[in-house]
Amino acid sequence: MDRRSFLRTAAFGALGTSSAVAAPAASAPDWTALGRNLDGRLVRPGDAGYDAARRLYNPTFDTVRPRGVAYCATPADVAACLAFARRERVPLTSRSGGHSYAGWSTGPGLVVDVSRMNTVSYRSGLATVGAGAKLIDVYDGLNARGVGIPAGSCPTVGIAGLTLGGGIGVVSRKYGLTCDALESVRIVTADGRVLTCDENNHSDLFWACRGGGGGNFGVAVSFTFRTHPVGDVTVFFLHWPWSKAVSVVKAWQSWAPAAPDAMWSTLHLTRAGGDLDVQVAGLYVGGRTACAKLLDGLVRAAGTPSSRYVVERTTMQANMIMAGCAGKTVAQCRRMPREAFVATSHLGYAKLSTEGAKELAARVARPGGHSVLLDAMGGAIGRVRSDATAFPHRQALFSVQYYAEGSDRAWLRGTREAMGPYLGDHAYVNYIDPDITQWRQAYYGANAARLAAVKAAYDPGRLFALPQGV
Repeated sequence: MDRRSFLRTAAFGALGTSSAVAAPAASAPDWTALGRNLDGRLVRPGDAGYDAARRLYNPTFDTVRPRGVAYCATPADVAACLAFARRERVPLTSRSGGHSYAGWSTGPGLVVDVSRMNTVSYRSGLATVGAGAKLIDVYDGLNARGVGIPAGSCPTVGIAGLTLGGGIGVVSRKYGLTCDALESVRIVTADGRVLTCDENNHSDLFWACRGGGGGNFGVAVSFTFRTHPVGDVTVFFLHWPWSKAVSVVKAWQSWAPAAPDAMWSTLHLTRAGGDLDVQVAGLYVGGRTACAKLLDGLVRAAGTPSSRYVVERTTMQANMIMAGCAGKTVAQCRRMPREAFVATSHLGYAKLSTEGAKELAARVARPGGHSVLLDAMGGAIGRVRSDATAFPHRQALFSVQYYAEGSDRAWLRGTREAMGPYLGDHAYVNYIDPDITQWRQAYYGANAARLAAVKAAYDPGRLFALPQGV
């Protein structure tokens, strides 16, 4: 079973930006000079490696052909790229893992790629992670030191996009969002300054970098996180026949957000290859016996599952399972196959009614290849004020992710619209959706005005300008 059907919990990062440019420069940009000024490498059309350099994780966006991809090796490289884009009026896009749902990790101009800035180090309870590090390498590097950070499951997502948008993950109910563990961030702003932001320095920008979305305020180059110790955990997978879908949804949404912090779970309703499946999977920070007792409560409410798998593993083994990399090496996990898909989201602040649960199941049962994933929130996430960081959805009970195979958005649009009366219009910026019209309110709620003020202070000329940019 591939990662998408096995477990879909990752907060695909949306680090990309696309700068709006009023008019072309008076003369042709000097790309050769830019390349000479970089410690890293500038790849242009016709160069060896250009086809690989221009691709994102999602093949849907393979038609985009940037004029240049700069693999930045240092913050100074990033600053040089920003100066070039300002001076030459070249559209600018930044990229970490290249997982932007909307394809905004690429563009027609210059792509500032930070993937080479990917070191992971640890000292005295703090992890310093380069903005280009992939999640599997963060887990691998920190696990060797017996520590971890709260993060997602997609192995190749970049740490930058995940963190900047908030970072919902498999231990978030126990340890909070990824951005909640953030102690400081180094970021190159539009004017080329390299700023270290924390609670005492550029605190407004630091606040915005914890949930305000990637690509809005600058190019992040490194993050420093508080860590937590790791040990053995328990992973589980329960399946029910499709006839139980509504019962499982109703039971899970009452059980999962109210479970002890150590228990995180995700509910999947999937149609793939003509088959319909109901699955609850998850991770418990503790032993198998305690986990099994908690799962018994779900089973009593939902009905007896057709299969039940509960097993203790090391944290790293569990991370590999959740990434869909069971039985693979870390190196193999870095090379997970690309997938064409479209996606969107909701944040559920209230339980679905019986009618809402029936509508959700009916939408999944329609012909095609698609799925809906409900990821439990609550716990440590909900004990942070909604204005303490830029991530506003602290009181949500669960997130909802809608996925469809390929590039046709018809099922996606219809399903999100149909679920609106039951779930409202809240959405998660890391699952960015170009079809959402009231996106400021959906992504940021009451925090939108403060984010706009931070944007005006640090990027008044709007060098960084997403189609859905603050």
